[in-house]
Formats: sequence, C-alpha cells, structure tokens
Amino acid sequence: MTIRVVTDSACDLPQPLVNELGITLVPLTFSFADEEFVDRASLTPTEFWARCSASPVLPQTAAPAPGAFAEAFKKLAADGATGILVITLSAELSATKQAAEQGAEVAQLGIPIRIVDSRSASIGEGINVVAAARLAKAGMGLDDLVRNVTDLVGRTRVWAALDTLENLKKNGRIGGAKALLATALAIKPIITVNDGKVAEGGKQRTRSKALAFVIEKMQGDGEVSNVAVLHAQCPDVDAFVAQLREVHSGEIIVGDIGSVIGSHTGPGTIGVSYHVR
Repeated sequence: MTIRVVTDSACDLPQPLVNELGITLVPLTFSFADEEFVDRASLTPTEFWARCSASPVLPQTAAPAPGAFAEAFKKLAADGATGILVITLSAELSATKQAAEQGAEVAQLGIPIRIVDSRSASIGEGINVVAAARLAKAGMGLDDLVRNVTDLVGRTRVWAALDTLENLKKNGRIGGAKALLATALAIKPIITVNDGKVAEGGKQRTRSKALAFVIEKMQGDGEVSNVAVLHAQCPDVDAFVAQLREVHSGEIIVGDIGSVIGSHTGPGTIGVSYHVR
C-alpha cells in the first residue's frame, strides 16, 4: 500500500521537511479588510508582520474550502496513493477538519481517506504530521497509522512564551488598560494547549524567565520525543534551541509560526512542542 499524509498550513512545518517526507499541505487563507491572502504563499513573514503592526485589528483567518482538500485527494490518488491520512488543526480552533471531511465526500475516490484531529496547533500539530509521514514511509498500513497518530495526539504538549500583549489586546482577549499595565510590568504570558484549545499556562516577569519556564515544563514531563521549536521572527531562537539541547539530545525541528497562528500570538512568540511517554 502507498499511504500519503495530508495536513493544513497551520502545522507550521519547515518546507524542506514537508518536501522530504512527501507531505501534502492544503493552505488556509487570511484577510486584511477585503484583501485575501493564501497562507505560506502570498506574503513573506516580514511583510505579514508589518501589516499586522499597522492594522488596528487582526487579520481574519479561514479554513480551506472543501474543494481544496478534494483536489489534493484526487491528485494523490492519481499519483498512486492507495490510502490517505489527513491530520488537521484542532477542530476547537478551526473548521479545517470539517472542510477535509466534506472534501473527502466531494472527491468520491475509491480509496480510504481517514481524518484525525490533531487537537493542537502550529508545530504541536506538525510533530504529529511528521511522525505519521515517517511511519507511512516505513510501510505502516492506514489503520495502524490512525491508531498510532491518535495515541500521539493524546501525548502532545505545547508550551510557548509570548513577547507582546498587543495581539491579545487586538483580539479582545485582554483589555487595553490591562495590556498597558502588563506591558509596563514586562509581563510575558505563557500559553499552552489543553483539550484542543489555547489556554493560559502562566506568566513571567521577563523574557529570559519565560523561556526558562517553558524549558522547565518540558523537563518536568520526563522522557520526551519528537521535540520541535516554534517561533515568530525570534532573533534568540538559536540560543533557545541551544538551551533545549542541554536537556534533550535528540532531533529538534525548528519551524516558523505562520500567519494563521501567529496573528493571534504576535511576533517574538517562541516555544516548544513534544510527545510525552
């Protein structure tokens, strides 16, 4: 059997790794006012962040159309796929999983298409995609793949430190006065992902303490695997990865936070995702 893996652009995986593993990416879209853009294609990260800074409101993001998934499925089938595994952005955060389900119905292919909700976002979704693609390349069948990935979903952890509260202010999650006070006190909020939703994970007074907190969270989870770093234009990402290497000797994937997730977290966000035992 030839099983192919499909995901959406919110996985924030680096493109060379996507190409190496033969992963198919279906892009989400985002818009500033009435101007629409395709995630990972329309704007460079620098251009995207410049627009975010200049805009009083955050861009609106949208799940892919079912037809985009249908076309991806048809192409894979034409290329010889005998089964397709789709891993999506958390259904608590986006309608992407629903679009994939509808796309499978529209495609009307004679091969099985299985869809798994990552219950995560950004590279937290991405590490499950990478694990699935590697297992598929090793010859694992579709049913076993679904079982393995579903297990990994339940063992996925994401911790990230935000550098600015401006985006939380713009999306209404924190009031202007509170944001001003928190900024004056140099508070750096920590976010995590629980049950498919982004949640507050803590707060620290400085960036260095926030990053140390994130690493401590990973250390506290004991033996971990499939470690990946997510960041949004962070000049200190190399230093953060070096700190991680002091506590984890295995592979560390590094991915840029894209427009879909980044619009809510803001530039300077940096964190880590991994699987616990």
